[in-house]
Amino acid sequence: MSVRVVLGGPSTTVQDLGRRGLQHDGVPEGGAMDTVAARIANLLVGNEENAALLESTLAGPALLFSGAAVVALGGGDFGAMLDGEPVAPWHAFPVRPGATLALGNARSGCRAYIAIAGGIDVPVVLGSRSTCTPARFGGVEGRPLRAGDTLRVNETELPHLRRALATSLRPVHATTVRLIAGEHQPLLDEPSRAALFGDALRVSSRSDRMGYRLSGATLRLREPVELLSAGVTSGTLQLPPGGEPILLMADHQTTGGYPVLGHVASVDLGAVAQRRPGDPIRFAEISLDEAQRLYLERERSLDALRRALSFPA
Repeated sequence: MSVRVVLGGPSTTVQDLGRRGLQHDGVPEGGAMDTVAARIANLLVGNEENAALLESTLAGPALLFSGAAVVALGGGDFGAMLDGEPVAPWHAFPVRPGATLALGNARSGCRAYIAIAGGIDVPVVLGSRSTCTPARFGGVEGRPLRAGDTLRVNETELPHLRRALATSLRPVHATTVRLIAGEHQPLLDEPSRAALFGDALRVSSRSDRMGYRLSGATLRLREPVELLSAGVTSGTLQLPPGGEPILLMADHQTTGGYPVLGHVASVDLGAVAQRRPGDPIRFAEISLDEAQRLYLERERSLDALRRALSFPA
Protein backbone atom coordinates (compact mmCIF):
# COMPACT_ATOMS: atom_id res chain seq x y z
CA MET A 1 0.00 0.00 0.00
CA SER A 2 1.19 3.51 -0.73
CA VAL A 3 0.30 7.04 0.31
CA ARG A 4 0.56 9.93 -2.12
CA VAL A 5 1.33 13.38 -0.76
CA VAL A 6 -1.21 15.83 -2.19
CA LEU A 7 -0.02 18.68 0.01
CA GLY A 8 3.12 18.59 2.14
CA GLY A 9 2.39 21.42 4.54
CA PRO A 10 5.13 23.77 5.81
CA SER A 11 7.20 20.98 7.39
CA THR A 12 6.12 17.34 7.40
CA THR A 13 8.91 14.80 7.78
CA VAL A 14 9.34 11.08 8.32
CA GLN A 15 10.54 10.41 11.87
CA ASP A 16 11.06 7.55 14.29
CA LEU A 17 12.75 7.65 17.72
CA GLY A 18 16.09 8.71 16.30
CA ARG A 19 19.72 7.64 15.95
CA ARG A 20 20.96 6.84 19.40
CA GLY A 21 24.57 6.15 20.29
CA LEU A 22 26.20 8.01 17.39
CA GLN A 23 26.86 11.45 18.88
CA HIS A 24 30.53 10.57 19.35
CA ASP A 25 30.71 10.39 15.54
CA GLY A 26 29.03 13.78 15.17
CA VAL A 27 25.61 12.36 14.22
CA PRO A 28 22.61 14.11 15.86
CA GLU A 29 20.10 11.85 17.58
CA GLY A 30 17.14 13.49 15.84
CA GLY A 31 13.83 11.63 15.70
CA ALA A 32 10.40 12.77 16.83
CA MET A 33 10.36 15.99 18.84
CA ASP A 34 7.47 14.75 21.03
CA THR A 35 8.51 11.14 21.52
CA VAL A 36 5.60 10.26 23.82
CA ALA A 37 3.00 11.41 21.28
CA ALA A 38 4.81 9.48 18.54
CA ARG A 39 5.06 6.31 20.66
CA ILE A 40 1.39 6.42 21.62
CA ALA A 41 0.26 7.01 18.02
CA ASN A 42 2.25 3.96 16.91
CA LEU A 43 0.86 1.82 19.73
CA LEU A 44 -2.70 2.76 18.75
CA VAL A 45 -2.23 1.25 15.27
CA GLY A 46 -0.40 -1.84 16.51
CA ASN A 47 3.10 -0.74 15.44
CA GLU A 48 6.35 -1.02 17.32
CA GLU A 49 6.95 2.26 19.13
CA ASN A 50 9.98 3.02 16.93
CA ALA A 51 8.10 2.59 13.64
CA ALA A 52 8.49 5.42 11.13
CA LEU A 53 5.61 7.88 11.07
CA LEU A 54 4.98 11.47 10.00
CA GLU A 55 5.62 14.57 12.09
CA SER A 56 3.94 17.83 11.03
CA THR A 57 4.75 21.27 12.39
CA LEU A 58 2.13 24.06 12.70
CA ALA A 59 0.11 22.75 9.74
CA GLY A 60 -0.32 19.29 8.26
CA PRO A 61 -0.33 17.50 4.93
CA ALA A 62 -3.04 16.06 2.71
CA LEU A 63 -2.50 12.35 2.02
CA LEU A 64 -4.20 10.11 -0.56
CA PHE A 65 -4.31 6.40 0.40
CA SER A 66 -4.10 3.80 -2.36
CA GLY A 67 -5.39 0.99 -0.14
CA ALA A 68 -7.11 0.25 3.16
CA ALA A 69 -5.25 1.39 6.26
CA VAL A 70 -5.58 2.01 9.97
CA VAL A 71 -4.31 5.41 11.12
CA ALA A 72 -3.90 7.19 14.45
CA LEU A 73 -3.07 10.82 15.19
CA GLY A 74 -1.12 12.04 18.21
CA GLY A 75 0.22 15.34 19.49
CA GLY A 76 -1.50 18.61 18.67
CA ASP A 77 -5.01 18.95 17.29
CA PHE A 78 -4.72 19.96 13.62
CA GLY A 79 -8.41 19.69 12.76
CA ALA A 80 -7.90 16.49 10.75
CA MET A 81 -10.52 15.55 8.16
CA LEU A 82 -10.98 12.19 6.43
CA ASP A 83 -12.83 12.74 3.15
CA GLY A 84 -14.33 15.86 4.68
CA GLU A 85 -15.40 14.24 7.97
CA PRO A 86 -13.59 15.21 11.19
CA VAL A 87 -11.39 12.66 12.94
CA ALA A 88 -10.09 13.21 16.45
CA PRO A 89 -6.56 12.55 17.70
CA TRP A 90 -5.66 9.83 20.21
CA HIS A 91 -7.58 6.95 18.68
CA ALA A 92 -7.23 4.67 15.66
CA PHE A 93 -9.61 4.87 12.72
CA PRO A 94 -10.02 2.99 9.42
CA VAL A 95 -9.14 4.55 6.07
CA ARG A 96 -10.68 3.14 2.90
CA PRO A 97 -8.85 2.88 -0.45
CA GLY A 98 -8.90 6.19 -2.29
CA ALA A 99 -9.60 8.27 0.83
CA THR A 100 -7.82 11.54 1.59
CA LEU A 101 -6.68 12.49 5.08
CA ALA A 102 -6.07 16.22 5.44
CA LEU A 103 -4.64 18.05 8.43
CA GLY A 104 -5.10 21.81 8.69
CA ASN A 105 -3.52 24.44 10.89
CA ALA A 106 -2.70 23.60 14.50
CA ARG A 107 -5.63 24.32 16.81
CA SER A 108 -3.60 23.29 19.83
CA GLY A 109 0.04 22.32 20.20
CA CYS A 110 2.69 22.68 17.54
CA ARG A 111 3.35 19.16 16.24
CA ALA A 112 1.07 16.35 15.12
CA TYR A 113 2.00 12.72 14.46
CA ILE A 114 0.41 10.49 11.82
CA ALA A 115 0.97 6.77 12.43
CA ILE A 116 -0.08 4.20 9.81
CA ALA A 117 -0.37 0.51 10.62
CA GLY A 118 2.74 -1.22 9.27
CA GLY A 119 4.89 1.90 9.47
CA ILE A 120 6.36 4.00 6.67
CA ASP A 121 9.01 2.21 4.63
CA VAL A 122 11.93 4.49 3.82
CA PRO A 123 15.61 3.45 3.76
CA VAL A 124 17.37 2.96 7.09
CA VAL A 125 20.30 5.39 7.33
CA LEU A 126 22.69 4.99 10.26
CA GLY A 127 20.18 2.83 12.09
CA SER A 128 17.13 5.05 11.70
CA ARG A 129 14.48 6.13 9.20
CA SER A 130 14.20 9.62 10.69
CA THR A 131 14.79 12.73 8.59
CA CYS A 132 17.80 14.88 9.51
CA THR A 133 17.12 18.07 7.57
CA PRO A 134 20.27 19.96 8.72
CA ALA A 135 22.48 17.24 7.21
CA ARG A 136 19.98 16.29 4.47
CA PHE A 137 19.78 12.56 5.00
CA GLY A 138 17.18 10.03 6.12
CA GLY A 139 13.45 10.03 5.51
CA VAL A 140 12.65 11.13 1.96
CA GLU A 141 15.89 12.56 0.55
CA GLY A 142 16.61 14.26 3.87
CA ARG A 143 13.89 16.87 3.36
CA PRO A 144 10.29 17.71 4.27
CA LEU A 145 7.60 16.09 2.15
CA ARG A 146 6.23 17.92 -0.85
CA ALA A 147 3.33 17.41 -3.22
CA GLY A 148 3.88 14.44 -5.54
CA ASP A 149 5.94 12.34 -3.10
CA THR A 150 4.81 8.74 -2.66
CA LEU A 151 5.34 6.89 0.61
CA ARG A 152 5.35 3.12 0.77
CA VAL A 153 3.72 1.55 3.84
CA ASN A 154 4.95 -1.81 5.10
CA GLU A 155 2.47 -4.62 4.53
CA THR A 156 0.78 -5.80 7.70
CA GLU A 157 -2.43 -7.41 8.86
CA LEU A 158 -4.64 -4.50 9.81
CA PRO A 159 -5.11 -4.47 13.57
CA HIS A 160 -8.26 -4.23 15.63
CA LEU A 161 -9.17 -0.60 16.10
CA ARG A 162 -7.66 0.63 19.35
CA ARG A 163 -9.86 2.30 21.94
CA ALA A 164 -9.62 6.04 22.44
CA LEU A 165 -6.79 6.89 24.80
CA ALA A 166 -7.88 7.69 28.35
CA THR A 167 -7.68 11.41 29.05
CA SER A 168 -5.33 10.89 31.99
CA LEU A 169 -2.69 9.37 29.69
CA ARG A 170 -2.68 12.11 27.09
CA PRO A 171 0.44 14.30 27.25
CA VAL A 172 -0.19 17.70 28.84
CA HIS A 173 1.15 20.70 26.92
CA ALA A 174 2.04 22.67 30.04
CA THR A 175 3.77 26.05 30.26
CA THR A 176 5.96 25.13 33.24
CA VAL A 177 9.07 23.15 32.34
CA ARG A 178 11.22 21.48 35.00
CA LEU A 179 14.94 22.20 34.83
CA ILE A 180 17.84 20.28 36.39
CA ALA A 181 20.66 22.68 37.31
CA GLY A 182 23.62 22.78 34.92
CA GLU A 183 27.22 23.22 35.97
CA HIS A 184 27.35 26.89 34.97
CA GLN A 185 24.05 28.02 36.47
CA PRO A 186 25.80 29.29 39.65
CA LEU A 187 27.72 31.74 37.44
CA LEU A 188 24.56 33.75 36.66
CA ASP A 189 24.28 37.11 38.36
CA GLU A 190 21.37 37.48 40.76
CA PRO A 191 19.00 39.38 38.40
CA SER A 192 19.57 36.77 35.70
CA ARG A 193 18.89 33.87 38.03
CA ALA A 194 15.68 35.59 39.14
CA ALA A 195 14.71 36.07 35.50
CA LEU A 196 15.46 32.43 34.60
CA PHE A 197 13.03 31.15 37.23
CA GLY A 198 10.75 34.18 37.32
CA ASP A 199 8.78 35.75 34.50
CA ALA A 200 8.06 33.42 31.62
CA LEU A 201 10.39 33.43 28.63
CA ARG A 202 8.90 33.05 25.16
CA VAL A 203 9.70 30.82 22.23
CA SER A 204 11.26 33.02 19.56
CA SER A 205 10.29 32.83 15.89
CA ARG A 206 13.96 31.92 15.32
CA SER A 207 13.32 28.43 16.67
CA ASP A 208 13.39 25.08 14.90
CA ARG A 209 14.06 21.38 15.45
CA MET A 210 17.70 22.16 16.32
CA GLY A 211 16.86 24.50 19.17
CA TYR A 212 14.48 27.02 20.69
CA ARG A 213 15.73 30.56 21.20
CA LEU A 214 14.02 32.02 24.27
CA SER A 215 13.30 35.73 24.39
CA GLY A 216 11.98 37.99 27.13
CA ALA A 217 15.04 38.36 29.34
CA THR A 218 18.74 38.93 28.75
CA LEU A 219 20.73 36.68 31.07
CA ARG A 220 24.26 37.55 32.17
CA LEU A 221 27.11 35.77 33.93
CA ARG A 222 28.88 37.44 36.83
CA GLU A 223 32.07 37.32 34.77
CA PRO A 224 33.09 35.92 31.35
CA VAL A 225 34.27 32.31 31.15
CA GLU A 226 36.29 30.44 28.53
CA LEU A 227 35.02 26.91 27.97
CA LEU A 228 36.08 23.91 25.95
CA SER A 229 33.42 22.30 23.76
CA ALA A 230 31.61 19.43 25.46
CA GLY A 231 28.83 17.01 24.63
CA VAL A 232 25.25 18.28 24.70
CA THR A 233 21.87 16.60 24.46
CA SER A 234 18.20 17.32 23.85
CA GLY A 235 17.02 19.59 26.64
CA THR A 236 20.38 21.25 27.31
CA LEU A 237 19.87 24.96 28.06
CA GLN A 238 22.82 27.03 26.82
CA LEU A 239 23.63 30.71 27.24
CA PRO A 240 25.28 32.32 24.18
CA PRO A 241 27.06 35.70 24.41
CA GLY A 242 23.93 37.63 23.37
CA GLY A 243 22.20 36.61 26.61
CA GLU A 244 19.12 34.90 25.11
CA PRO A 245 19.17 31.24 26.18
CA ILE A 246 18.94 28.44 23.62
CA LEU A 247 17.15 25.19 24.49
CA LEU A 248 18.55 22.37 22.35
CA MET A 249 16.03 20.08 20.69
CA ALA A 250 16.04 16.86 18.62
CA ASP A 251 18.33 17.93 15.75
CA HIS A 252 20.83 19.71 18.00
CA GLN A 253 24.55 19.72 17.31
CA THR A 254 26.51 17.09 19.22
CA THR A 255 28.92 19.43 21.06
CA GLY A 256 28.74 22.99 22.32
CA GLY A 257 30.97 25.54 24.04
CA TYR A 258 28.40 27.88 25.62
CA PRO A 259 27.74 27.87 29.37
CA VAL A 260 25.17 25.25 30.36
CA LEU A 261 22.44 26.59 32.63
CA GLY A 262 20.53 23.35 32.97
CA HIS A 263 18.87 20.36 31.38
CA VAL A 264 15.12 20.01 30.91
CA ALA A 265 13.74 16.89 32.57
CA SER A 266 13.08 14.38 29.79
CA VAL A 267 9.42 13.99 30.84
CA ASP A 268 8.87 17.65 29.86
CA LEU A 269 10.55 17.61 26.43
CA GLY A 270 7.27 16.66 24.75
CA ALA A 271 5.57 19.68 26.32
CA VAL A 272 8.40 21.88 25.03
CA ALA A 273 8.05 20.38 21.54
CA GLN A 274 4.40 21.45 21.52
CA ARG A 275 5.16 25.11 22.29
CA ARG A 276 4.74 27.46 19.32
CA PRO A 277 6.61 30.68 18.51
CA GLY A 278 5.36 33.30 20.94
CA ASP A 279 4.26 30.73 23.54
CA PRO A 280 5.58 31.13 27.09
CA ILE A 281 7.94 28.77 28.88
CA ARG A 282 8.43 29.07 32.62
CA PHE A 283 11.27 27.12 34.25
CA ALA A 284 10.98 25.47 37.65
CA GLU A 285 13.87 23.82 39.49
CA ILE A 286 13.89 20.07 39.92
CA SER A 287 16.46 17.63 41.32
CA LEU A 288 18.01 14.88 39.26
CA ASP A 289 16.47 12.28 41.58
CA GLU A 290 12.98 13.72 41.10
CA ALA A 291 13.45 13.92 37.31
CA GLN A 292 14.44 10.25 37.25
CA ARG A 293 11.43 9.32 39.41
CA LEU A 294 9.09 11.12 37.02
CA TYR A 295 10.71 9.42 34.04
CA LEU A 296 10.19 5.97 35.55
CA GLU A 297 6.61 6.85 36.44
CA ARG A 298 5.93 7.88 32.84
CA GLU A 299 7.46 4.69 31.48
CA ARG A 300 5.28 2.62 33.81
CA SER A 301 2.20 4.45 32.51
CA LEU A 302 3.25 3.79 28.92
CA ASP A 303 3.88 0.15 29.74
CA ALA A 304 0.35 -0.12 31.18
CA LEU A 305 -1.02 1.42 27.99
CA ARG A 306 1.06 -0.96 25.88
CA ARG A 307 -0.34 -3.96 27.74
CA ALA A 308 -3.90 -2.64 27.57
CA LEU A 309 -3.66 -2.17 23.81
CA SER A 310 -2.36 -5.70 23.30
CA PHE A 311 -5.90 -7.00 23.84
CA PRO A 312 -8.45 -6.85 21.02
CA ALA A 313 -10.70 -3.79 21.22
